[in-house]
Amino acid sequence: MVRRAAAVVLMLALNPSWLSAQSTTFTVTTDAASIHKGPSTGSAVVGRAPRGRVLPVERELGSWVKVSWPDAEGGAGYVNVSWGRLGTRTGAADPTRAVDPSSRPASQAAAAPAAVSPAEPPRAVEPRTALRPVYAPPASHVFGLGARMGSSPTGFGAAARAWSRSRIGMQVDASRYAMSGVNSTQLTSLELAPSVVFGLPDRVGDYLWVRPYVGSGVMIRRQSLDSGLAGTASTSSNGLGWQAFGGGELTFAGAPQLAVSADVGYRRLNNPVEGFDAGGVGLSVSAHWYIK
Repeated sequence: MVRRAAAVVLMLALNPSWLSAQSTTFTVTTDAASIHKGPSTGSAVVGRAPRGRVLPVERELGSWVKVSWPDAEGGAGYVNVSWGRLGTRTGAADPTRAVDPSSRPASQAAAAPAAVSPAEPPRAVEPRTALRPVYAPPASHVFGLGARMGSSPTGFGAAARAWSRSRIGMQVDASRYAMSGVNSTQLTSLELAPSVVFGLPDRVGDYLWVRPYVGSGVMIRRQSLDSGLAGTASTSSNGLGWQAFGGGELTFAGAPQLAVSADVGYRRLNNPVEGFDAGGVGLSVSAHWYIK
């Protein structure tokens, strides 16, 4: 008796209707949700889902979800979670699926006569037109504030960057540098560097969004030289130079407002201080938090 009960429980547990695990779905709650090629508003739009559309979720990526979308390359696209809500569904029977009369009980089959529908002429199937990808500007990356660290010479400061819809941007760096020379001399420099940047085609993946860029601008410096000798006053001067650089801005799908940048550039001063080399090739690392 115990074995028979265990067998019944095992059969119920292995029934396909119980094995159909709950799957995550995404229901569109806005007027329309854009389906992007990658987890970023800067990637191409491959489709639009109307309000109420339920999309199967393949993967959750922070503020983005990867959903099934047959018209996209690879059969999947990405939707921002702010455009709908996540839910679960079980493997219940589809109410829109036709029911086989032979599967109904005999009482229902006898009570419900078969409906005879008039023959309809075959409808012409309209060919599906391919959806052309449309570039969507990165609305979440318009204006950001952050910090910057540079080498050659080593310095720290604040940074600001703004992007336009035409992929042309503007950045301003304000940094402080300190260098030591021979005979205890020290050079302190305050620098303001406005530059124009141009964004190259983006590289969007499941977890990362990379925007390469190049830029150039001027450097305005206020330099103070301290000889290190007691009773000797420090001398100050103003300097002007220019810089050219290239690098990339990296954004994670889980934190779309944070961007980490690294670039390599060449700096040149028109009136350098003797004994101190503040120009040449250097590496800069910055981080921006996009508030708009």
